[in-house]
Amino acid sequence: MHSAVEISDLRPGLFIWQTYDETVKADVFSTGIERSGELYLVDPIAPDDASLAARLSKSAVNGVIVTNANHARAAAEFSRKFSAPVFLHSAARDAIDAPGVMEIGAGAETVTGLTVIAIDGAPPGEIALHCDADGGTMIVGDALINFGSHGFTFLPAKYCANARRMRKSLAQLLNYRFERMLFAHGTPIMSHGRDRLADLLES
Repeated sequence: MHSAVEISDLRPGLFIWQTYDETVKADVFSTGIERSGELYLVDPIAPDDASLAARLSKSAVNGVIVTNANHARAAAEFSRKFSAPVFLHSAARDAIDAPGVMEIGAGAETVTGLTVIAIDGAPPGEIALHCDADGGTMIVGDALINFGSHGFTFLPAKYCANARRMRKSLAQLLNYRFERMLFAHGTPIMSHGRDRLADLLES
C-alpha cells in the first residue's frame, strides 16, 4: 500500500515522484524523463494517483523501463494504460506479465541519448540508464541507494547476487559524463554525481 504521491520537477523534461511503500517500509522513487519529445517512465509506481495522472496527461508516454527483476512495481498497469511498451533486461523478463515487452541489453538506446548499462552482481536484470543532456543524468535501480542512515552507498550485500562483482561493474558508470544521479530508493544527487560515485568506489 502506498501513501500520497509527491511529485518533484528536477529540470525541464526530468521529474520524479515518490511515496512511502508499507510493504518495504521505505520511500520508493520513480522517474519521468523526456527525450526527443518522448516521455519514458522508469520503475513507475502509484498508477491510480490523481495528481500523477494529471501530470502524465500533459505528455504521451512512449515507454516504461524496469531497472531489475524486483522493480515490476506498476509497470504492467502503466503499459496497459498508455499502450506503451515495457523495456527491461532479459534477466528480468519473468517479472512482468504484460503485452509489448521488449528486452534491452547493454549499449542499447531506447531513445536517442538514453543508454542502457548492465550492472552485474546486483539483483537480476539490473540496469542503469544514462541521459547525455544538460550535463548528464544517471538513473540507477537497486545497485546504489541514497536514503536514511545509509546515505549514498552500495546496495547491502545481502540483497546482491554478488556484491564484489556489482561494485566492480558499477565502475563502468564512470565512463559516462553526468552531474545528476537518480535512484529507485533515495533522494536525487543533483550535482557532482560522477565525482560522488568515484569517491564511493575508491572508499
